[in-house]
Amino acid sequence: MALEAASSKGHNWTKVNEREAEMSLLQSARAVRENAYAPYSGFKVGAALRTQSGTVYTGVNVENAAYPEGTCAEAGAIAAMVAAGETRISEICVIADCPDPVPPCGGCRQKLAEFSHGDVVVTLATTAGAQQITTVADLLPGAFTPRHMDR
Repeated sequence: MALEAASSKGHNWTKVNEREAEMSLLQSARAVRENAYAPYSGFKVGAALRTQSGTVYTGVNVENAAYPEGTCAEAGAIAAMVAAGETRISEICVIADCPDPVPPCGGCRQKLAEFSHGDVVVTLATTAGAQQITTVADLLPGAFTPRHMDR
């Protein structure tokens, strides 16, 4: 699912506008979380990422009776982004209903590293309003990246 972000042409963006953009990403993650398919655990997760073009892509976790075959919300958002022809994440937000913000699993951390720079902001949030702000590099120090495959 993609949502077009407001164009910044002709605008003098301020901290307030940056905060509004952050809240918009959080609101997108919160809204899409309701569509998660979690009939086994009941643990619904929503993710929203913004690309360098300003477009927002969302994803949810999708469980399967064969547990290893489930999909994480972050992976779903990344798949939607790639399917639309984009490959660079500029910011991501993940939300779940739990007491503390839930970080991405190891596989999703690696996926985030594949499509972003280490300084990309990752907002981890709960439905109750708690937030933790971190970066891709902090989530996955020493990430394996395409540059490791250079010959």
